[in-house]
Amino acid sequence: MLLPIVKYGQPILRQKGKPIRPEKENLRQLIDDMLETMRKAKGVGLAAQQIGQAIQLTVIDIREAKETNSEMWINDQPTTIHKHMPMILLNPKITPLNASVLGQEGCLSFPEIYGHVLRPETVDVEAIHPDGSTAKFRCNGLLARVIQHETDHLNGILFIVRMTRVAKKQIQPDLDTLHRQTMLQKLKRKPPVQP
Repeated sequence: MLLPIVKYGQPILRQKGKPIRPEKENLRQLIDDMLETMRKAKGVGLAAQQIGQAIQLTVIDIREAKETNSEMWINDQPTTIHKHMPMILLNPKITPLNASVLGQEGCLSFPEIYGHVLRPETVDVEAIHPDGSTAKFRCNGLLARVIQHETDHLNGILFIVRMTRVAKKQIQPDLDTLHRQTMLQKLKRKPPVQP
């Protein structure tokens, strides 16, 4: 089932998600719905906050990305990334391993808005899979950037906070427009006040 994607201006996007357990009721359905929603929107990642739930759950699939310059290692052994897609992560924790590099990012909650963001190029990731097993791996490139972007969402941090000052200044008019549109839609959905 397609879910509505929350847009910039909604408070849920700035909420830190609560830890989630694999036993959560209807978890499999939620994951399937998030994957369907992400793919329909042509995204490579989607966090629970983006569909209105403040929990520590993200879905990722970089197979359709134009550029997938990424590597992944499990127990110091290289592995094929596509074998691990789609990637479902519960309660992810990230450890940066090197200096940050500049890369362009977009976000499904900020349609058609892009900006340069500094992020570590390589990270260690620890999370829980939906089956309860532990996920531990190292990755770089696009996969590392997407995981960091989505983990930020799970902690209530938006990618515009991580942008360079120059990049944010360039997109500020678009941000203001999107914020106004979100607020107007929110007002339209409110029931009229009864006298």
